[in-house]
Amino acid sequence: MIFTENKIIQNDIAEISDSQYIPWDLLKNKAILVTGATGLIGSQTVLALLYANEKKNLNLTVYAVVRNEQKAKSIFEKALSKSLKFVVQDILEPLTVTDKIDYIIHGASMTGSKDFVDFPVETIKTAIQGTENILEFAKNNTVDGMVYLSSLEVYGVVDFSVKKVPETLYGTLDPMSVRSSYSESKRMVECMCASYASEYSLPIKAVRLCQTFGAGVSYNDNRVFAQFARSIIEGKDIILKTDGSTERNYCYIKDAIAGILTVLLKGNSGEVYNIANKNTLITIRAMAEMLINKYPQSGSSLVFDIAQDVTKLGYNPKIVMNLDTTKIESLGWEATVDLPDMFERMIISMTQKND
Repeated sequence: MIFTENKIIQNDIAEISDSQYIPWDLLKNKAILVTGATGLIGSQTVLALLYANEKKNLNLTVYAVVRNEQKAKSIFEKALSKSLKFVVQDILEPLTVTDKIDYIIHGASMTGSKDFVDFPVETIKTAIQGTENILEFAKNNTVDGMVYLSSLEVYGVVDFSVKKVPETLYGTLDPMSVRSSYSESKRMVECMCASYASEYSLPIKAVRLCQTFGAGVSYNDNRVFAQFARSIIEGKDIILKTDGSTERNYCYIKDAIAGILTVLLKGNSGEVYNIANKNTLITIRAMAEMLINKYPQSGSSLVFDIAQDVTKLGYNPKIVMNLDTTKIESLGWEATVDLPDMFERMIISMTQKND
């Protein structure tokens, strides 16, 4: 069963299907809708579901919500089948699906940090108006389960002395900063999910993802991990616009998807779960140094070119964010891919795409 030409992603989705803690039987003869299905996490979630469907004979139908059907057909070229149906529309409009849907994974969102600054209104509308449409659809379909993909950014700036950040601890956000358009709208949408779960007795959960990357990241992605990988591939210096002291966790895409499915099928309604690899806590500077040492053949060095106003670049304030993953681990989930291997798989994948 070959679902993608990317060998690493193919291997990843096969490993997801082998996850013993995911109760796959709950998906037998079901229909699952995935928004943001052409995005990094959304597309690999669709592929993982389709692979598990074939391997485990689930008779599962996956509805992929996409805005560009041609792009979707290109991404899923090797996975096209009667089990995959495209829903071509913007989530700012009410869903047009008339078939019965049993589960929803809602991942559609603005994702570029620079866009949060340049298009804050669109960022907020996509989150709140788009999610309202999904929640209304979930209510009308009386779904068996829904999971919303939130972000560690809802925590804001937590006191630097906090060693681990559980789901119940919050820091500060500046509502008058346009960069907060993403973080504040994520917070509001989490509250919307909890409210729909409470008022309408719907099994809605949420996950807070840390920065998630790996195979499948676009060569031209502008997030820090992709910038670092390109520098290594092209033999260029890694340039930091800050002092690189922000410290946080990361997670490999395969592990994140396994976590999303675990929460969808086993998580408690109206609750939220952190997803991160607890063993990857590192500063941005140390991450750059790790890569330079891991790939000496690149000839890359670390260079500082401190920006006068990092907010214009879409950067967040300095944070120290070590997500506590005790809650999701209680469901049986655990991260399996360490930080050096995340970069190794991503760099191989990016190099293949750049050939």
